[in-house]
Amino acid sequence: MQGKDTSVRVILSSDRMKAFIRFQKPEDGAAPPGLKEVIQEIQKSGVVFGIKEEAVRYFALDPQYDRDLLIAEGVAPVNGEDGKVTFFVDLNREKKPVIMEDGSVNYRDLDYIVSVRKDQKLCEITLPTPGIHGKNVLGTVLRAIDGKPARVVQGSNVYTSEDKLIMYAAIDGHVKYEDGKLSVYATYEVPDNVDNSTGNINFIGSVFVRGNVLAGFTIEAGGDVEVFGVVEGATIKAGGNITLRRGMTGNNKGVLIAGGNIVARYIENSTVQAANDLKAEAIMHSDVKVGNRLELGGRKGLLVGGITRVGKEIDAKVIGSYLATNTVIEVGVDPNVRERYKTVRTEMADLEENVRKADQAISILQKLESAGGLSEEKKTILEKSLRSKAFYEDKLREYKEEMMLLEEKLHSEANGRIKVQNYLYNGVKISIGTASMNVKETLQHCILYKDGADIRVGPY
Repeated sequence: MQGKDTSVRVILSSDRMKAFIRFQKPEDGAAPPGLKEVIQEIQKSGVVFGIKEEAVRYFALDPQYDRDLLIAEGVAPVNGEDGKVTFFVDLNREKKPVIMEDGSVNYRDLDYIVSVRKDQKLCEITLPTPGIHGKNVLGTVLRAIDGKPARVVQGSNVYTSEDKLIMYAAIDGHVKYEDGKLSVYATYEVPDNVDNSTGNINFIGSVFVRGNVLAGFTIEAGGDVEVFGVVEGATIKAGGNITLRRGMTGNNKGVLIAGGNIVARYIENSTVQAANDLKAEAIMHSDVKVGNRLELGGRKGLLVGGITRVGKEIDAKVIGSYLATNTVIEVGVDPNVRERYKTVRTEMADLEENVRKADQAISILQKLESAGGLSEEKKTILEKSLRSKAFYEDKLREYKEEMMLLEEKLHSEANGRIKVQNYLYNGVKISIGTASMNVKETLQHCILYKDGADIRVGPY
């Protein structure tokens, strides 16, 4: 500064975000500059923003020499935060084999299909925040960067909330997130075989297999299952229908269970359950249960070996073989009803035994109680026995009601019949409802039906 034996300088940081003032000690006792001179020097330097007025006054009144004293500070820009997507399903599930307790490795239960239910929340989008501009001490605006929005494209079978920030599954199915698009598919497609590369398949919807299903593997689907190749000694369970474009070679380990229909070219050495109908060209040496109708058509139309239980009707070209292969057929009662009847009858016997035991315990304890010799522990046992007896009796009443309904169904088997277009060979044992017969000689072009206590054979 001129006119004084001291100098004042304003120093700016390289990024212009801070301004400092430096006093040089006056010589020969000269007076330091006052507040006015300090302000003039600040104005001359171009500092206009973030000035710390109290600090300026303090330093002007009591200068500290040969030090950089902070008198102004800018505001740094704050960039906005990017938007983000929070997923509520595990999209990064990997095909990792499970290490068993014994140290062995299970390569089948890989569990990598991401199944979801209708209306399940899939993800939530957080909006980006705007940037907050800053300013340096010279008053220059420092522009901030706004956050980038997160992008998820709404794919098939996905719907959003009104604000478009939450996505939900529109159907039961499996989730796929590809190229930024989130979709839910009702069908899970296996492009090749079901083997160690896929592991077991457990899916809420339908499963479509382009290749084969290898022995030892399992497919469980809430919907339908369709297999283009051959099914070996595997297990397939479907809430809906099962369609095998070729067939099943079960090796006494194969299992098919369908809540609807089963269609296959052939089934061999397998266990099969269809709640409704079963259609095939040949069924050989298998344990078969069909709730409604079994149809064996095509070139062979063959049913041979094993045991077959069908609710209403069998329509086949050939049953049994000229070798008199042991073949058992039961028609006229839904096999599930028959099995349930057996189960309920067994359960009722167990419950009746439990009631009898509870009665014995209650009788003994009540005699002790009337004699005044019942301890607190035995009182607790008595109370528990009384509760158990009441529970068993309630359950027994439920089973008796169910038994009446089951017996009604079992006695309505008169419509069961077996239709044979070509040959019914000897060696076949047939039951229609409560009537039964062993085929002693080959029959042709016939229909078998129940007439009273007997099975009659009529023309096809």
